[in-house]
Amino acid sequence: MAIKKLIPYSKQWINHEDITEVVKVLKSDWITQGPKIEEFEKTLARYVSAKYAVAVSNGTAALHLACLVAGIGPSDEVIIPTLSFVATANCVLYCGAKPVLVDVYEDTLTINVEDVENKITKKTKAIIAVDFAGHPADWDKLKELAKKHNLILIDDAAHALGSKYRGKMIGSIADFTCFSFHPVKIITTGEGGAVITNNKNYYEKLLSLKHHGIVKTQNLSKKYGDWYYDIKELGFNYRLTDIQASLGISQLKNINSHIKRRRSIWQRYQKALDSNHLIKLPTEKEGCFCAWHIFPIKFNLEVMKKNRRQVFDELKDAGIRVQVHYIPIHLLSFYRKNFGYKTSVFPVAEDYYKRAITLPLFPTLSKSEQFYIIKKLQEVVQ
Repeated sequence: MAIKKLIPYSKQWINHEDITEVVKVLKSDWITQGPKIEEFEKTLARYVSAKYAVAVSNGTAALHLACLVAGIGPSDEVIIPTLSFVATANCVLYCGAKPVLVDVYEDTLTINVEDVENKITKKTKAIIAVDFAGHPADWDKLKELAKKHNLILIDDAAHALGSKYRGKMIGSIADFTCFSFHPVKIITTGEGGAVITNNKNYYEKLLSLKHHGIVKTQNLSKKYGDWYYDIKELGFNYRLTDIQASLGISQLKNINSHIKRRRSIWQRYQKALDSNHLIKLPTEKEGCFCAWHIFPIKFNLEVMKKNRRQVFDELKDAGIRVQVHYIPIHLLSFYRKNFGYKTSVFPVAEDYYKRAITLPLFPTLSKSEQFYIIKKLQEVVQ
């Protein structure tokens, strides 16, 4: 079986309807700061069964604003899994606080709640959990722990739009939920993100901080004039455009199809690779429904003749662009230098990293491409 083109580990799915909706906005009077922003926010909030959504420029901006509105600042500590994209920890540093890293569970690769409890101090202000690969964290345990210690829960759900935990939509559980709409995610707006909350005060502050901290009310306009606004806190230009919002609205109309295709690809991988004793596959635990942003596998290196690098390079040479998600945060030079992290402190995350690659998974991945990936993977590891 010959595949002529390169197969990426992920890519966007843009259809004719998406393009039509974007063109409509380009021909309209508003291409930014117009009505499509609010429409997208309301549509997104309804989808995840939450009260409020605030669209922002990217997923990192969403995490940063969530931390700011949560009141995280200097002298505070925030507990975070080391197995995540570095933005999860960086957003805490943006606020002047300290990220405290913990290990993950071996089966779901989500934050180890028992490790979290051991790291809680008087300085701990919040927990940021990651729904890794789209699999929900253990939110029952996290909510119980947060209530016990009066902590704020932030869900880094960049992977998990459309996932469910015990029947509840991801987006409706934590104090703040942050989504990303990068092209490789469940839906895309090009770049983009959103913060979800059920708290009205949080919502109003998020709206202000994403727009330079500007406050503009009817009372102010009546007193000083329609042009008048005020700034009470330092904000940022984290705004999304109507062009992007229109794409997001259109993508949300098809999100169930996106997720159905992702799960179909996940199931095909599971069925084809389940009997291979050299490969360990991702788990979907009872009570969880996963949108499956990525398909991370682990190699049984003790009985393989090749290491992870050799497998990675051989698949790349075969036109299969696999990836690794992620280098644990504590192994990155910046965090080692500034926080003194060393190897062997988070054994589960480190062991995963040594063994893992991510196979291609995206809605437009064809059956023939997937069978080619499976065939080449089996050949390379054997």
